[in-house]
Amino acid sequence: MNKLWYLSQISIFEEMSREEIREIDQLDTIHHFNWITKNTLVQTAESALEGLYFVKEGKLRLYKLNDSGKQFTLGILTRGNIFGELNSFSFGTRRVYIETMESSLLCTMSEPQFERLMIKRPQLALKFLKALSDRLNEREEQLEQLALHGLKKRLLHLLSTLSGKFGVIQDGYTLIDLPLSHQEIANMLGASREAVSGVMSELAKENVVKTSRLSVQLAVTILEENIPRNSTH
Repeated sequence: MNKLWYLSQISIFEEMSREEIREIDQLDTIHHFNWITKNTLVQTAESALEGLYFVKEGKLRLYKLNDSGKQFTLGILTRGNIFGELNSFSFGTRRVYIETMESSLLCTMSEPQFERLMIKRPQLALKFLKALSDRLNEREEQLEQLALHGLKKRLLHLLSTLSGKFGVIQDGYTLIDLPLSHQEIANMLGASREAVSGVMSELAKENVVKTSRLSVQLAVTILEENIPRNSTH
């Protein structure tokens, strides 16, 4: 029953009845893993995973390395998200590193299993396409921010995006439920830690953000002004 509950939390299955989810589980199309510990590399750029993967619990970071070893974060996956590669379907995760940010629980589906599920449940194809479209829109938004805006605006956009996905509102601020150091924020923006620290200090003086060790809070008024197109899923 616990396994069925986790399946119901995955984005493409969330509107299905318990009986429908039970039927999908009985098709034996999904393989469930044990818990993966924090800071584990699930995939490297040289060893792409085959199949589709579903995040049942936890958070994973997708990132690339440049020639000098500097990281650039492409995205953060959390419960209900999908990643992986099939010959017929790709979430754009080849040649990227995927690392757990906290203890995480995954399940997977091979290409033959995916094809069997699509035959049995063709209506799910639209949900897979919607999940893929959301991912592509996020990448497009990310590239637009990098190309067109300065660091301060990009930083506010990033914090708004993270607040929309992982935020908890309290006392006029949204606490982002992620361990965020200035270095990690810099990795997400393709900037230096020193530059990010300077802008964060400026925003703190303006009461736009509050920071403590590995935590960031963003003023709700700023969040409302900067809600990105794809901050909710």
